[in-house]
Amino acid sequence: MSEISSILIDSALRTAWFRLSRMYNQKAAEHDMTMSIGFILMNIDKEGTPSTQLGPRMGMEPTSLSRTLKTMESRGLIRRQGEGIDKRKVLIFLTDEGVSKRREVRNFLTDFNAKVLDKMPPTKIKAFLEVVQKVESTIDKELELKELNKQSKI
Repeated sequence: MSEISSILIDSALRTAWFRLSRMYNQKAAEHDMTMSIGFILMNIDKEGTPSTQLGPRMGMEPTSLSRTLKTMESRGLIRRQGEGIDKRKVLIFLTDEGVSKRREVRNFLTDFNAKVLDKMPPTKIKAFLEVVQKVESTIDKELELKELNKQSKI
């Protein structure tokens, strides 16, 4: 048990994410994209997605998201459309080019996931996903505590 207790979960996750991010960006560059563009393409619904939902879904800051959406729009991957009477609400839609690029991203992700799943028994994958869920839950509780402490000082 001492070996397990000395492992820093956040360090292992950060290292894995860094390597995954590097691989994603290298692959995206081969298709004249970035990892951020790929994630956005995967998170836009056929019925359109409010731009205000994209940032929280992907953990992107509004300024980064806005800059990336402008790039995607100028490259013809997305189009923006006001929703009904309230012109403040804007939906993001994929163009035909965006749908094509999304297909490329989906194929890569499906292939990569299949390679990982092929190397692990389902019980280990299930355990990994449970650990990730516990880490996320712990993070959420820490963030809520911090927010409560911040509000109590006001």
